Amino acid sequence: MRSAVLSSLAFAAMAAAGGSAARDPIPVEAFAKMPEIQSLSMSSDGKRIVALIGKADAEEFETSLATWDLDNLAAGPTVTASGDRMKFISASALKSDHIFVVGRQEFTGAIGDCGGEGQSIGNTKTFVTKAYLTDSTQSSFDEAFADKGRAMGVSAQVQRCFEIFGTAGLVNQLPLDPDNVLVQQTNMGTLRTDYYRYNLRTKATELVYRAGGRATPGLFDPRTGDLLTKNELEAVGDTFEQRVLIKNPETGEFEVHDNLTRKINDRFEFNFVGRDEATGKFYVLTDLFSDLVQARMYDPKTREFDDEPLIAHPEFSIANLVLGTRPSDFNKVLGYSVAAMNVETTWVEPGLAAIHEGLKQAFPGQQVNVLNYTDDRKKFLFSTESNRHPPRYFLLVDGKQVLPLGAERTGIDPNDIGEQRWVTWTARDGMKIPGILDLPAGWTPEQGPLPTVIHPHGGPWARDFGGWDASGWVPFLTSRGYAVLRPQYRGSAGLGRRLWLSGDAEWGQKMQDDKDDGAAWLVEQGIADAERIAILGYSYGGFAAAAAVVRENSPYACAISGAPVTDLARLGNTWSENRLQRIVQGTTVKGMDPMRNTDKANIPVLLYVGDRDVRTPSWHAENFYNAVKDKVPARFELIPDQPHSLPWYPRQIDQGLTLIENFLNNECKMATSNRAPAASTTTGH
Repeated sequence: MRSAVLSSLAFAAMAAAGGSAARDPIPVEAFAKMPEIQSLSMSSDGKRIVALIGKADAEEFETSLATWDLDNLAAGPTVTASGDRMKFISASALKSDHIFVVGRQEFTGAIGDCGGEGQSIGNTKTFVTKAYLTDSTQSSFDEAFADKGRAMGVSAQVQRCFEIFGTAGLVNQLPLDPDNVLVQQTNMGTLRTDYYRYNLRTKATELVYRAGGRATPGLFDPRTGDLLTKNELEAVGDTFEQRVLIKNPETGEFEVHDNLTRKINDRFEFNFVGRDEATGKFYVLTDLFSDLVQARMYDPKTREFDDEPLIAHPEFSIANLVLGTRPSDFNKVLGYSVAAMNVETTWVEPGLAAIHEGLKQAFPGQQVNVLNYTDDRKKFLFSTESNRHPPRYFLLVDGKQVLPLGAERTGIDPNDIGEQRWVTWTARDGMKIPGILDLPAGWTPEQGPLPTVIHPHGGPWARDFGGWDASGWVPFLTSRGYAVLRPQYRGSAGLGRRLWLSGDAEWGQKMQDDKDDGAAWLVEQGIADAERIAILGYSYGGFAAAAAVVRENSPYACAISGAPVTDLARLGNTWSENRLQRIVQGTTVKGMDPMRNTDKANIPVLLYVGDRDVRTPSWHAENFYNAVKDKVPARFELIPDQPHSLPWYPRQIDQGLTLIENFLNNECKMATSNRAPAASTTTGH
């Protein structure tokens, strides 16, 4: 099997090697245009592939739903364009010839009684999303799993909220059940969430679990849809305990496992990801025994974990276990994923391991992700990518024939993008800080230090991964000769409890030191030009860029702050609206407040944000701009119709990248070795 794969994919390896094209800057348009194909999935019966395809020359967000019949690929896909207002943003192949599609559209109106982000008095500019069901003919689109009935006692405003934002979602596909899926519906009478088995053919529902109060479901049995574990929060003093309850198969009752009870602000991870049907033990991803997440087996009868981890890694957390979902391998552990620089999957099932190894050899230097396969393993849907190669999608048939389905982005020469490294440096207090370093194509130390961008991620309870940068910012910058360092500063999640917890109450302080110390390390290594270093961040990264503006002895020539939080005092007020959120994360959002230190502004700053961003509203950026514009060169831009997170319109990506490039070249003086002193001139909107 492996040799057949390697032989049939020789053409792909030659294509991946690329040529020796000139290393010109990659045009803005290459990153701004619509992805040509995305959101691919294959139905479990192997009969069809579903995807979204984009209109390459669109300025707005233009997508179409495409469905291929795998028995007649030559006929091409059935294609249905998004509506005039609701645009498709994701799609997934279900069973029984059903397709699950999510759409999004702009919305401006009063949403105060609807809750969620952006609630306010008066009109709010935001987006709404809804889920739809259709079939391979794509002749009609019905709102997915929705309860259309009008409940007694529900106000017209609440009814309107459900009409706008939807009431239902897909929870589990129940892969062995030919007709049913597990869905959640918001009960419009109680405003609580109920979980049902939903028959795709008859639309009949069967109640599985009714959530209420502080009770939430945990693991559902993928064979039957029955609930196996659940979580409950109980107030204890000034905090809450999170209690894990596990269903006793003999009595059918849920029992509290006191040994798993923890205070929610301790932030231990207990992720029940499956159950071994032979022993009754649960597969649990947890950091209870180690700084890093391990895969452990938990016995609900003895109420003990196994003495040794099932899977552990010395440097990184275990991201997931791959459990079989086809009849031939159902619920077997087929592999596991490690959250290294990239999420790396190791297949332990021999047949899958051989296929994966063959594909990796056919696409050297790229990450190969097996997305789906049929029960007879005659069809495999897989993708490839690297930091130099945008994602591409293929179908492997009979272990021999590889059919290319498309690439998210074309017109990008991988030779115009340089290498990517996982690096570490020592912060000033001795803590080891990891990061991802991207370098321009062909750069060697003999050529001298580079203009450099320090690029902290958002969150901050998140982390960066290697591979293709979906935002386009990193390859956009490296193709223009910049080194880019993405620090995984303290407060980053997914890289160990010590690094994560050490960011508590250190906003703008030790969290900021980690970024500055990363810049200093790059200078010591001969990579960064000390006079040409900028900081560019978005969301929390935007906060970090704003904090850099008012910190003394900044290592940066300038700061670019996208969709920032700048006012910690006002942010704290919003946390206080939700007691649980305040206890878990709100108490950690403390430190140096940029808005209380604007008199110390000392480097130029660009601030930009979308006018439909309800997560970090525009007043954060605009108020900071108004406070510093008479002290340093400053610019504020409000991007029309842009939400906080991807997907963005092509025109929005174009505007953002152009703003970044122009500011780096002009106000930041990154094209010259002479760092300009701060001035009092101001650039307006």
